[in-house]
Amino acid sequence: MLNVHTIPAFNDNYLWLVHHTDSLDAYVVDPGCATSVIDYLATTELNLVGILITHHHSDHTGGIKQLQEYFDHKLEVYGPSNERINGLTMPLTLDAVSTIDIPHLGATRVMAVPGHTLGHIAYYIDNKLFCGDTLFSGGCGRLFEGTPTQMLQSLKMLANLPDNTQVFCAHEYTRANLDFAQHVTPHNHKLNEYAAKVDQLRSRNIPTIPSTIATEKAINPFLRCHLNETQVAISNHYNIVNIDEIQTFTLLREWKNQF
Repeated sequence: MLNVHTIPAFNDNYLWLVHHTDSLDAYVVDPGCATSVIDYLATTELNLVGILITHHHSDHTGGIKQLQEYFDHKLEVYGPSNERINGLTMPLTLDAVSTIDIPHLGATRVMAVPGHTLGHIAYYIDNKLFCGDTLFSGGCGRLFEGTPTQMLQSLKMLANLPDNTQVFCAHEYTRANLDFAQHVTPHNHKLNEYAAKVDQLRSRNIPTIPSTIATEKAINPFLRCHLNETQVAISNHYNIVNIDEIQTFTLLREWKNQF
Protein backbone atom coordinates (compact mmCIF):
# COMPACT_ATOMS: atom_id res chain seq x y z
CA MET A 1 0.00 0.00 0.00
CA LEU A 2 1.28 3.46 -0.92
CA ASN A 3 1.35 6.06 1.85
CA VAL A 4 1.14 9.72 0.86
CA HIS A 5 2.24 12.61 3.08
CA THR A 6 1.14 16.19 2.37
CA ILE A 7 3.84 18.87 2.44
CA PRO A 8 2.45 22.41 1.95
CA ALA A 9 4.76 24.87 0.21
CA PHE A 10 4.63 28.49 -0.96
CA ASN A 11 1.10 29.91 -0.91
CA ASP A 12 -0.91 27.02 -2.31
CA ASN A 13 1.41 24.23 -3.54
CA TYR A 14 1.28 20.67 -2.32
CA LEU A 15 4.37 18.45 -2.46
CA TRP A 16 3.66 14.75 -2.06
CA LEU A 17 5.99 12.43 -0.15
CA VAL A 18 5.25 8.82 -1.09
CA HIS A 19 6.42 5.42 0.14
CA HIS A 20 5.07 1.92 0.59
CA THR A 21 3.82 0.92 4.03
CA ASP A 22 6.56 -1.68 4.44
CA SER A 23 9.40 0.68 3.47
CA LEU A 24 10.99 3.86 4.79
CA ASP A 25 12.43 4.74 1.37
CA ALA A 26 10.44 7.61 -0.09
CA TYR A 27 10.09 9.80 -3.17
CA VAL A 28 8.87 13.37 -3.30
CA VAL A 29 6.66 14.61 -6.13
CA ASP A 30 7.35 18.05 -7.63
CA PRO A 31 9.54 19.57 -4.90
CA GLY A 32 9.47 23.25 -5.77
CA CYS A 33 10.80 24.02 -2.29
CA ALA A 34 13.62 21.88 -0.89
CA THR A 35 13.43 23.40 2.59
CA SER A 36 9.83 22.31 3.02
CA VAL A 37 10.82 18.74 2.17
CA ILE A 38 13.89 18.67 4.40
CA ASP A 39 11.99 20.13 7.35
CA TYR A 40 9.19 17.60 6.95
CA LEU A 41 11.57 14.65 6.65
CA ALA A 42 13.16 15.71 9.93
CA THR A 43 9.87 14.86 11.66
CA THR A 44 9.82 11.31 10.25
CA GLU A 45 12.02 8.24 9.94
CA LEU A 46 11.71 8.29 6.15
CA ASN A 47 14.71 8.22 3.87
CA LEU A 48 14.44 10.23 0.65
CA VAL A 49 15.73 8.21 -2.30
CA GLY A 50 14.22 9.98 -5.27
CA ILE A 51 12.14 12.67 -6.94
CA LEU A 52 9.25 12.49 -9.40
CA ILE A 53 8.76 15.54 -11.63
CA THR A 54 5.63 16.20 -13.71
CA HIS A 55 6.73 19.30 -15.67
CA HIS A 56 9.30 22.05 -15.87
CA HIS A 57 7.74 24.98 -13.99
CA SER A 58 9.94 26.24 -11.18
CA ASP A 59 7.38 25.74 -8.41
CA HIS A 60 7.65 22.03 -9.23
CA THR A 61 11.39 21.73 -9.91
CA GLY A 62 13.06 24.48 -7.87
CA GLY A 63 14.16 22.21 -5.04
CA ILE A 64 15.97 19.55 -7.08
CA LYS A 65 19.45 21.02 -6.82
CA GLN A 66 19.30 21.70 -3.07
CA LEU A 67 17.84 18.28 -2.32
CA GLN A 68 20.59 16.56 -4.32
CA GLU A 69 23.22 18.52 -2.42
CA TYR A 70 21.59 17.72 0.92
CA PHE A 71 21.41 14.00 0.11
CA ASP A 72 24.94 13.72 -1.32
CA HIS A 73 23.76 13.52 -4.94
CA LYS A 74 22.27 10.06 -4.35
CA LEU A 75 18.71 10.84 -5.45
CA GLU A 76 17.19 9.38 -8.61
CA VAL A 77 15.25 12.11 -10.38
CA TYR A 78 12.54 11.08 -12.84
CA GLY A 79 10.88 13.51 -15.21
CA PRO A 80 9.96 14.25 -18.84
CA SER A 81 12.94 14.19 -21.18
CA ASN A 82 11.42 16.71 -23.60
CA GLU A 83 11.30 19.60 -21.15
CA ARG A 84 14.15 21.75 -19.89
CA ILE A 85 14.59 20.38 -16.40
CA ASN A 86 18.01 20.58 -14.81
CA GLY A 87 18.99 17.63 -12.66
CA LEU A 88 17.09 14.70 -14.16
CA THR A 89 18.97 11.44 -13.70
CA MET A 90 16.20 9.27 -15.17
CA PRO A 91 14.69 11.17 -18.11
CA LEU A 92 11.47 9.59 -19.37
CA THR A 93 10.55 9.56 -23.05
CA LEU A 94 7.02 8.50 -23.95
CA ASP A 95 4.30 9.31 -26.47
CA ALA A 96 1.33 8.03 -24.50
CA VAL A 97 1.56 5.58 -21.60
CA SER A 98 4.37 3.42 -20.26
CA THR A 99 4.70 1.25 -17.18
CA ILE A 100 8.10 1.43 -15.54
CA ASP A 101 9.55 -0.16 -12.43
CA ILE A 102 10.75 2.50 -10.01
CA PRO A 103 12.95 1.17 -7.20
CA HIS A 104 11.07 1.14 -3.87
CA LEU A 105 7.80 2.15 -5.59
CA GLY A 106 7.37 -0.71 -8.05
CA ALA A 107 5.19 -0.69 -11.15
CA THR A 108 4.36 2.90 -12.04
CA ARG A 109 2.20 3.95 -14.97
CA VAL A 110 3.57 7.12 -16.53
CA MET A 111 1.23 9.04 -18.82
CA ALA A 112 1.98 11.80 -21.29
CA VAL A 113 -0.60 14.52 -20.57
CA PRO A 114 0.34 17.54 -22.72
CA GLY A 115 -1.67 20.72 -22.40
CA HIS A 116 -0.44 22.76 -19.45
CA THR A 117 3.05 22.22 -20.86
CA LEU A 118 3.98 20.16 -23.91
CA GLY A 119 5.94 17.54 -21.99
CA HIS A 120 3.76 17.26 -18.89
CA ILE A 121 3.49 13.74 -17.47
CA ALA A 122 1.49 12.13 -14.68
CA TYR A 123 2.29 9.18 -12.42
CA TYR A 124 -0.23 6.49 -11.45
CA ILE A 125 0.88 4.30 -8.57
CA ASP A 126 -1.24 1.94 -6.49
CA ASN A 127 -4.53 3.61 -7.47
CA LYS A 128 -3.13 7.08 -6.76
CA LEU A 129 -2.68 9.73 -9.46
CA PHE A 130 -0.04 12.46 -9.23
CA CYS A 131 -1.07 14.79 -12.01
CA GLY A 132 0.81 18.03 -11.37
CA ASP A 133 -1.05 20.93 -13.00
CA THR A 134 -3.15 18.96 -15.51
CA LEU A 135 -6.25 18.09 -13.49
CA PHE A 136 -7.30 20.08 -10.44
CA SER A 137 -10.28 19.46 -8.22
CA GLY A 138 -13.05 21.31 -10.01
CA GLY A 139 -10.77 22.57 -12.76
CA CYS A 140 -7.75 22.03 -14.99
CA GLY A 141 -4.45 23.76 -15.67
CA ARG A 142 -4.00 26.73 -17.96
CA LEU A 143 -2.83 25.99 -21.48
CA PHE A 144 0.59 27.63 -21.43
CA GLU A 145 2.07 25.50 -24.21
CA GLY A 146 -0.37 22.87 -25.43
CA THR A 147 -3.55 23.10 -27.47
CA PRO A 148 -7.14 22.64 -26.29
CA THR A 149 -7.28 19.37 -28.21
CA GLN A 150 -4.18 18.08 -26.40
CA MET A 151 -5.48 19.08 -22.98
CA LEU A 152 -8.92 17.62 -23.58
CA GLN A 153 -7.38 14.30 -24.64
CA SER A 154 -5.13 14.34 -21.58
CA LEU A 155 -8.08 14.96 -19.27
CA LYS A 156 -10.11 12.20 -20.93
CA MET A 157 -7.21 9.80 -20.38
CA LEU A 158 -7.21 10.64 -16.68
CA ALA A 159 -11.01 10.43 -16.49
CA ASN A 160 -10.79 6.86 -17.80
CA LEU A 161 -8.85 5.74 -14.72
CA PRO A 162 -10.85 3.79 -12.12
CA ASP A 163 -13.44 5.90 -10.32
CA ASN A 164 -11.84 5.26 -6.92
CA THR A 165 -8.47 6.64 -8.08
CA GLN A 166 -7.26 9.27 -5.64
CA VAL A 167 -6.26 12.50 -7.38
CA PHE A 168 -3.22 14.29 -5.95
CA CYS A 169 -2.86 17.55 -7.84
CA ALA A 170 -0.25 20.14 -6.98
CA HIS A 171 -2.29 23.15 -5.81
CA GLU A 172 -5.06 24.13 -3.42
CA TYR A 173 -7.17 25.79 -6.10
CA THR A 174 -10.38 23.97 -5.27
CA ARG A 175 -12.57 26.74 -3.87
CA ALA A 176 -11.73 29.15 -6.70
CA ASN A 177 -12.38 26.41 -9.24
CA LEU A 178 -15.74 25.64 -7.67
CA ASP A 179 -16.73 29.32 -7.76
CA PHE A 180 -16.41 29.11 -11.54
CA ALA A 181 -17.97 25.68 -11.83
CA GLN A 182 -21.03 26.77 -9.86
CA HIS A 183 -21.33 29.82 -12.10
CA VAL A 184 -21.29 27.61 -15.20
CA THR A 185 -23.57 24.83 -13.94
CA PRO A 186 -25.41 26.17 -10.87
CA HIS A 187 -27.95 23.32 -10.86
CA ASN A 188 -25.42 20.50 -10.53
CA HIS A 189 -26.50 19.16 -7.12
CA LYS A 190 -23.40 17.02 -6.63
CA LEU A 191 -21.26 20.07 -7.35
CA ASN A 192 -23.13 22.14 -4.78
CA GLU A 193 -22.84 19.39 -2.17
CA TYR A 194 -19.13 19.10 -2.83
CA ALA A 195 -18.69 22.89 -2.55
CA ALA A 196 -20.29 22.81 0.91
CA LYS A 197 -17.89 20.04 1.96
CA VAL A 198 -14.93 22.02 0.61
CA ASP A 199 -16.01 25.10 2.55
CA GLN A 200 -16.08 23.07 5.74
CA LEU A 201 -12.59 21.71 5.11
CA ARG A 202 -11.08 25.08 4.25
CA SER A 203 -12.69 26.74 7.28
CA ARG A 204 -10.51 24.39 9.35
CA ASN A 205 -7.49 24.84 7.06
CA ILE A 206 -7.71 21.20 5.96
CA PRO A 207 -6.57 20.35 2.40
CA THR A 208 -9.28 19.50 -0.11
CA ILE A 209 -6.85 17.17 -1.87
CA PRO A 210 -6.93 14.29 -2.64
CA SER A 211 -10.10 14.19 -4.65
CA THR A 212 -11.20 11.15 -6.66
CA ILE A 213 -11.84 10.51 -10.34
CA ALA A 214 -15.48 9.75 -9.51
CA THR A 215 -15.86 13.10 -7.78
CA GLU A 216 -14.26 15.01 -10.62
CA LYS A 217 -16.43 13.31 -13.23
CA ALA A 218 -19.47 14.40 -11.23
CA ILE A 219 -18.51 18.03 -10.51
CA ASN A 220 -15.67 19.22 -12.75
CA PRO A 221 -16.98 21.04 -15.85
CA PHE A 222 -13.74 20.37 -17.74
CA LEU A 223 -14.47 16.63 -17.53
CA ARG A 224 -18.08 17.20 -18.54
CA CYS A 225 -17.69 18.97 -21.90
CA HIS A 226 -19.44 16.08 -23.65
CA LEU A 227 -22.60 16.63 -21.60
CA ASN A 228 -25.56 18.72 -22.65
CA GLU A 229 -25.53 20.68 -19.38
CA THR A 230 -22.06 22.10 -20.04
CA GLN A 231 -22.60 22.63 -23.76
CA VAL A 232 -25.80 24.58 -23.12
CA ALA A 233 -24.00 26.78 -20.61
CA ILE A 234 -21.30 27.60 -23.17
CA SER A 235 -23.84 28.13 -25.95
CA ASN A 236 -25.76 30.58 -23.79
CA HIS A 237 -22.68 32.44 -22.57
CA TYR A 238 -21.17 32.89 -26.04
CA ASN A 239 -24.49 33.05 -27.93
CA ILE A 240 -23.59 30.25 -30.34
CA VAL A 241 -25.35 27.07 -31.48
CA ASN A 242 -24.38 23.57 -32.62
CA ILE A 243 -21.40 23.34 -30.28
CA ASP A 244 -19.32 20.17 -29.93
CA GLU A 245 -17.09 18.80 -27.18
CA ILE A 246 -13.81 20.41 -28.24
CA GLN A 247 -15.48 23.79 -28.83
CA THR A 248 -17.08 23.51 -25.42
CA PHE A 249 -13.74 22.77 -23.77
CA THR A 250 -11.93 25.55 -25.65
CA LEU A 251 -14.48 28.20 -24.74
CA LEU A 252 -14.83 26.92 -21.18
CA ARG A 253 -11.09 27.32 -20.65
CA GLU A 254 -11.24 30.80 -22.20
CA TRP A 255 -14.14 31.74 -19.92
CA LYS A 256 -12.24 30.47 -16.87
CA ASN A 257 -9.17 32.50 -17.86
CA GLN A 258 -11.28 35.65 -17.71
CA PHE A 259 -13.41 34.74 -14.71
